[in-house]
Amino acid sequence: MPLSTIAATLLRGFGTTCLIFIITLALAAPLGLVVSFGSMSRFAPLRILTRAFVWIIRGSPLMLQMIIIYYGPGLLWSGTALPRFSATITAFTINYAAYFSEIYRGGIEGVPRGQYEAGLVLGMTKTQIFFKITLLQVVKRILPPMSNEIITLVKDTSLARIIAVREIIMEAYSFMAKGLISPLFYAGVFYLIFNGVLQVIFGKAEKKLAYFR
Repeated sequence: MPLSTIAATLLRGFGTTCLIFIITLALAAPLGLVVSFGSMSRFAPLRILTRAFVWIIRGSPLMLQMIIIYYGPGLLWSGTALPRFSATITAFTINYAAYFSEIYRGGIEGVPRGQYEAGLVLGMTKTQIFFKITLLQVVKRILPPMSNEIITLVKDTSLARIIAVREIIMEAYSFMAKGLISPLFYAGVFYLIFNGVLQVIFGKAEKKLAYFR
């Protein structure tokens, strides 16, 4: 089989992989912040419900969540199911929002309380304290664990094949029926390059925030 055919197929799958990654990150990052505020809420019912939600999502496999989200509506509402790609994005967004929320919560709670109190003494509002004192320190604290989760997200996109979303691994796997295993190794190279670029970006970001040490 021509190498150009293999490359074109893998690039098409890689495009789907990138799309899953970008949309999930764009949705899960802000949603995770909202969930983290719920986890820290002084309103006990909201805090308990939010933490229960996070516990369930973090304690169950992403693969299982994808299957439930994709097949569940069809079983409950007489064959009405989400499109495969939409189900994938929904499952990934919910899953990673739960993980991100715990990272955010740890970062926010890790900022010394004295700095918040000092801001109040200076006459700053809670919003000003958060954006001018807390936020940058939180970013510095959460960057390493967030970078790990984001790199894991790149690799987890391969789970989309469970509901037949044609990402790069599924496209590479399709060549095995034709007796070719090399496309799987080519797919691995795509992942290595993608994650390598992310590691360089996060490394530079950590250096820029080093002044908070």
